[in-house]
Amino acid sequence: MDEQEVRWLSEAEQVSWRAYLRANRELTIAFDRDLQVVGISLPEYELLSMLSEAPMGQVRMSALAALIVQSRSRVTHTAARLERRGWVKRTPAPDDGRGVLLRITPEGQEAIERFALVHLTSVRRHLVDVLTPEQFAALGSTMQTLREAYANDPTTPDEPC
Repeated sequence: MDEQEVRWLSEAEQVSWRAYLRANRELTIAFDRDLQVVGISLPEYELLSMLSEAPMGQVRMSALAALIVQSRSRVTHTAARLERRGWVKRTPAPDDGRGVLLRITPEGQEAIERFALVHLTSVRRHLVDVLTPEQFAALGSTMQTLREAYANDPTTPDEPC
């Protein structure tokens, strides 16, 4: 691409872009830090949370990776840590010898219920209660627009890095 073809960010766009980057990182760190206090990381919490909401408490590992926007390798490592704690169990998929199901255990369900209170408090403290209801609704709408654009972009990779 020729430098003259590049659509550089205006000063206002640059300010907004950098504010987004910094706030996104700060929020992720804050949510993770609050969960670490009770012994779980944000990626572990997200994985357990998705399993707790899934039909029969189980999801194919490949589908789970797509759902939480993590690579299959990262999901495998996270699942292994949670399995050592007794919170999840991996089993072969009954319809496909290569597929693996991840299922939340009763101990995992109890754990996620405890952690959910911590996470909810953190989300309210660091995000929801900082914004007006109108700002929070606009944020949700904006993020949904971005998700749809990303999903419809033919250059979107099949698997997250």
